[in-house]
Amino acid sequence: MRASRSLIHAGWAVVYLALALTPCWAQDAFVPNQKPSIQVPRIEGAVHVDGELDEPMWSKAVRANNFTEFKPGDQTKPPVETEVLLAYDTNNLYLGFIAHDDPSTVRSSLRDRDQIFSDDWIGIFLDTYGDAAWAYELVMNPLGVQGDLRWTPNDEDVRFDIVFASRGKITAEGYQVEVAIPFSSLRFPDRAEQSWRVTFIRTQPRDSRRQYSWATISRDEPCFPCQFGTLEGISGVRRATSLELLPSVTGSQFAERDIFEPGASLDSDKADADVGLGIRYSLTSSLTADATINPDFSQVEADAAQIDVNTTFALFYPERRPFFQEGGDLFDTWISAVYTRSINDPAGAVKLTGRQGRTSIGYIGGRDEHTPVILPFEERSDFLLAGRSYSNILRIKQTFQEDSFLGMLATDQRLSGGGSGTLLGGDSSYRFKKNYRIEAQGIASRTVEPTDSTLSAEIGTGLFDDGTHTAAFDGEDFWGHAVYASVERDARRLNFDLDYWETSPTFRAPNGFVTQNDSRRSIFWLGSTFQSDTRVWEEIQPNFSVGRVWNFDGEFKDEWFNPGIFMRLKKQIGVRASYLFSNEQFQGDYFGGIRRGTVEMWCDGSERVQPGFYVASGRFIARRENPPVLGDGVNVSGWATLKPFQRFVIEPEYAYSQLRYPDSGPFIFTGYILRSRFSYQFTRELFARLVLQYDNFDDAFAIDPLLTYKINPFTAFYAGSTHDFTRLDPASGSTDMKQTQRQYFAKLQYLFRI
Repeated sequence: MRASRSLIHAGWAVVYLALALTPCWAQDAFVPNQKPSIQVPRIEGAVHVDGELDEPMWSKAVRANNFTEFKPGDQTKPPVETEVLLAYDTNNLYLGFIAHDDPSTVRSSLRDRDQIFSDDWIGIFLDTYGDAAWAYELVMNPLGVQGDLRWTPNDEDVRFDIVFASRGKITAEGYQVEVAIPFSSLRFPDRAEQSWRVTFIRTQPRDSRRQYSWATISRDEPCFPCQFGTLEGISGVRRATSLELLPSVTGSQFAERDIFEPGASLDSDKADADVGLGIRYSLTSSLTADATINPDFSQVEADAAQIDVNTTFALFYPERRPFFQEGGDLFDTWISAVYTRSINDPAGAVKLTGRQGRTSIGYIGGRDEHTPVILPFEERSDFLLAGRSYSNILRIKQTFQEDSFLGMLATDQRLSGGGSGTLLGGDSSYRFKKNYRIEAQGIASRTVEPTDSTLSAEIGTGLFDDGTHTAAFDGEDFWGHAVYASVERDARRLNFDLDYWETSPTFRAPNGFVTQNDSRRSIFWLGSTFQSDTRVWEEIQPNFSVGRVWNFDGEFKDEWFNPGIFMRLKKQIGVRASYLFSNEQFQGDYFGGIRRGTVEMWCDGSERVQPGFYVASGRFIARRENPPVLGDGVNVSGWATLKPFQRFVIEPEYAYSQLRYPDSGPFIFTGYILRSRFSYQFTRELFARLVLQYDNFDDAFAIDPLLTYKINPFTAFYAGSTHDFTRLDPASGSTDMKQTQRQYFAKLQYLFRI
């Protein structure tokens, strides 16, 4: 009895002690910022952005701190401290970032903008309209080199650029960055006082790619900007710049060899010069009109070559031209009805983008001198050039509730020689019960073909839509449609996506990138995510997809089951693997027993060497054989980012593909593409770049040197050249390569803000 009483008394003593100590423990517990709010003070006086944070105004700035680790930790206290200072004046929002760290471990590179995402970086994520439709991501590495992106629910667009100032330095306590963001570079509601959703994010790549946020980020909340804090107190500001002018002068000289004339040399054209002008006028702080006259839309770097020896569809290349990138997210839809590279060589173009309240509007119009045309069919697409055209594209998008919208899209293309293509449709996304979403899009199309059959002579007169229409341009008039519907779940642990796609045999998107029609597809994906912060792994996601494809006659085309796994390991190692079980019908032949495994792996754990590779091995259909066969194939690609020192970066890429007849038969094809990009940054503004590329399939070699002086994304000087070589008579066994094309070019453009 005495022993029992003693135990009872001891137990109560422990309880009392625990209760007494609870307040102390609670004081030490970490509490993340849940949708915090901050009042930004107005300051007077000039600020020199040099990274020093020593101007008197910084003593008046408000301070944001108490960051939370959200990856790989889950709303935990970070191992390092981060502070952000904020203030504003009539023209700029000012930020001072102070990142505490061991300076010997900080990763930093002196590189061109948007090439910093393997470094340490810190920045502001800003939703100025507060409806989670899109957000600015403005980040800097420890030297202040900029990376700017536009976040949307479907993507992060690294091609997006705005003008702002930043400088940074590594200090004894870590690093610090000073930033001035002109209000003239931002879009925001036209009202007396602003209230913006905001968070500040820091990425610290070490054993893991650790990320910290001022406003805590939950893994169970699929809407990223919905979790931001609020930036208050900015009043009496507007886009100070009403008019922007971007004149440009381009000079070039082109030379070409007649490859059909033995012994011919390069024939040089006369040097040519063009003057172009871009104009932007801000109608309000959120509505902007753009126009361009005689633009030079050539790219300073050629698209990387892609292997196309076993595909029957056109290849996609991303848009790189700044005129079309601004506001480009508004035109992105699940069915790719707008592909601005369809306006290939415009003599002039106009654009209107902006929003009023929760309504966004976008318009693009242009006259194209050499119009590309993609003709989609059931098992292939054809590519033609159809001369001059006029295009009009209109987009309206209305957001509602939180992270939901209704949209309308209309496009119209008129060919000068006759013929047209018109689309009209709507789309919507609705999020409910926090983790569930319904998406839908429907488009109707009308195509009126040209009557000039010479434009389509190279594709012949094949039939489609059960033989009711010809592929040739013979003046046919037909309607088509496309449909997309999806139900999704996006949550901490269990996720799924059930999609249905339908494209009628007569659907075409003249201003889009639709390469296949006469197709119905149903796809289901399911994945479960397990996350931790152990010594070995951070995330494991087993998943699978299952799907079936059939045409509008109800004929089976494809079916598959594709289990896979994704793993994020320590040392910033990522692994993705899957195995495909498939049966397919192609060109009337049934191919059962398609089995193929894929493995992809990359490692960013080292600042100096960051390699990766991809391998796919198994059965592939040889789609260009007559008749097609099921062969044994391998696709291999490898890449790396090598940084011998802070200013110099080498980026080699290798892609290899082979396919042979079954049972170790002869090769159907084999070849590779080797490409390497060398970059040397003399200063933040001046850098040199050299691209070397060898295409073994075409036995072609290219050399593209470039020198760039860039003050901001729009004020820049380029000088470079392109040199293309090929083996003119490979059958002779000669190893000599002859130069077939050469171009020298220089371009100067300067942004004036008036």
